[in-house]
Amino acid sequence: MKTHVLFPRLILPVCAFALVALRGLAAETLPLGACIDPRQAENELARPAVDKSAKTEKADKGGEPLTIAGQKFEHGVGTQLETTLALAVNGATRFTALAGVDDATEGDATVVFTVEADGKTLWRGELHRGEKPAAVDVDLQGCKQLLLSVEDAGHAQSRAYADWVNADFTLDTPKSVQAPLAAEEAVILTPPAPAEPRINGPRVFGVHPGSPFLYTIPATGDRPMTFAADKLPEGLVLDAATGHITGTLAKPAGYDVTLRAKNARGETTAPFHIEVGEKIALTPPMGWNSWNCWATSVDQDKVLRSAKAMATSGLVEHGWTYINIDDTWQGTRPGPTHALQGNEKFPDIKALCDAIHALGLKAGIYSTPWVTSYAGYAGGSAENPEGTWTKPAGPKKVNRDILPWAIGKYSFAAADAKQWAEWGIDYLKYDWSPNRPPETAEMANALRASGRDIVFSLSNNAPFTGAADWARLANCWRTTGDIRDSWGSMTRNGFSQDKWRPFAGPGHWNDPDMLVVGDVGWGPKLHASRLTPNEQYTHISLWCLLSSPLLIGCDLEKLDAFTLSLLSNDEVLAIDQDPLGKQAAQTVVDGRRQIWVKELADGSHAIGLFNLSRRPDTFAAVWSQLGLTGPQRVRDLWRQKDLGVFKDQFSTEVPPHGVVFVRVWPEGEP
Repeated sequence: MKTHVLFPRLILPVCAFALVALRGLAAETLPLGACIDPRQAENELARPAVDKSAKTEKADKGGEPLTIAGQKFEHGVGTQLETTLALAVNGATRFTALAGVDDATEGDATVVFTVEADGKTLWRGELHRGEKPAAVDVDLQGCKQLLLSVEDAGHAQSRAYADWVNADFTLDTPKSVQAPLAAEEAVILTPPAPAEPRINGPRVFGVHPGSPFLYTIPATGDRPMTFAADKLPEGLVLDAATGHITGTLAKPAGYDVTLRAKNARGETTAPFHIEVGEKIALTPPMGWNSWNCWATSVDQDKVLRSAKAMATSGLVEHGWTYINIDDTWQGTRPGPTHALQGNEKFPDIKALCDAIHALGLKAGIYSTPWVTSYAGYAGGSAENPEGTWTKPAGPKKVNRDILPWAIGKYSFAAADAKQWAEWGIDYLKYDWSPNRPPETAEMANALRASGRDIVFSLSNNAPFTGAADWARLANCWRTTGDIRDSWGSMTRNGFSQDKWRPFAGPGHWNDPDMLVVGDVGWGPKLHASRLTPNEQYTHISLWCLLSSPLLIGCDLEKLDAFTLSLLSNDEVLAIDQDPLGKQAAQTVVDGRRQIWVKELADGSHAIGLFNLSRRPDTFAAVWSQLGLTGPQRVRDLWRQKDLGVFKDQFSTEVPPHGVVFVRVWPEGEP
């Protein structure tokens, strides 16, 4: 099944050559720097800079000059690895430049520079830090689109700075018309869900003794549908029309239940284990968070609309559960408890939670142990026992342990946790840096004493030295900085997780940050994800292999068919929700080829073959290299299609920045 939605192929759009006359330049030549708008670039580390090194965040306020092998250059464009400049070149006849690694780069970095036009490579050079720049001179006659790319050699994941200096176009007319940028076809691989009932989602569920129980049976198929459950323990009630299971279970125990779903097309069953004890979040949480979409413009209405969209879009039928409010909901701390209340944007958080629960979903909230949050709202501590708070004046000094972005003398963790439980909150994002065990333990204890199960998620960029503490105290912890919708950001977050693997398991999960698919924007103005379709397949596949929490960050009311297909493939999501809870291992790294393998509860293995290069590549998963023996039956997870039995290896072509995601069983096993 295919769709032909157009997605931007490139990170950085550029302006047309018609700007020549406006800038007062000669008609025959045009500097590269006159053709780009760095404000439109998304790079989590450094944007391209005109006439400056990309290490300079604000080139218009001074900064480091373009410097290659000790030589300074006045004109050019400084970039960082994994940046592609795309230019419409109708009317340009020639491009000349010097390409080199900027001296601001740390270490002995190697950078691959590529010049492509209309799909053909015109020039390619591999350059090292300290090496003199290489001359670029390419003929552009008849070309429509030019790509100037910089990437690492092999899989170095470098942060090197790469410069195009003395870069100019030769034109035959100053009034050329800009051609449209190429777009990668968005092919929907996920087959439509069948009309017959199919129960999806996790096969295990953890709850503390005495805590309110809420679970919605996720099932696809024609409606109306009725639900039932065999051996449902006493204390729980199932609504046959909605599939909502509610109630409480008083004592620690384990229960094996059979879930049933029935419609006019048929009936199906699925095993479901309920574990009453000290562990919750036995599989990674799946839901939505407001920040990557609404950021500081979030309000109660937007959150409720997002919850309704999760239900009406059908995402709830695939196991998506949490609707999480991020920063900027916080108001004041009135007496007598001084628990933090909602501000004017969130006038009735309990009513919001009730409405979310009525949809079969769960509600989340945000806090920080600091006096003031990252966004400049009240935090979880104060300098006085009443918790009065004043919005800070002057520049932010976050991450410096300087008040108000530091922990105050008086903590309100216990009062806030009790208030959240009374409202009906089910998830907490606790955000500060660096994360420390004492504050983590204080909030963990407060949540456990609240009388309600509240998933405890730490943010952001938890120190690796404390990994054992995070696994002991929290349900999830951010292992990285904030993600952006760029290839460099997503791959740095996702492909750096192997060292964290020993600390993941049921009840505690490594978190490389939220999903950046769909319409995102970190504020009221949104844009389609800058990840290409192939990169989005890589993103979802890798996060599922990593047993990562899956938190959607886009506008749920504007889900297009392609994004919905990414989020509703039950065979792919089942890899993330596998009850064994083992994070995939980075098994093979061969240049820009990577193979990750995840052991699953039924003895099968999920395998992701990732191509980190910008060109198609054919490579193989060799069973002996992956610890597998004998012939293996292979199933394509995105296409939900059996591919056959393969004796020694499975070889396939993997698209640029793409993935082939399969599940394998020994031959003869079901």
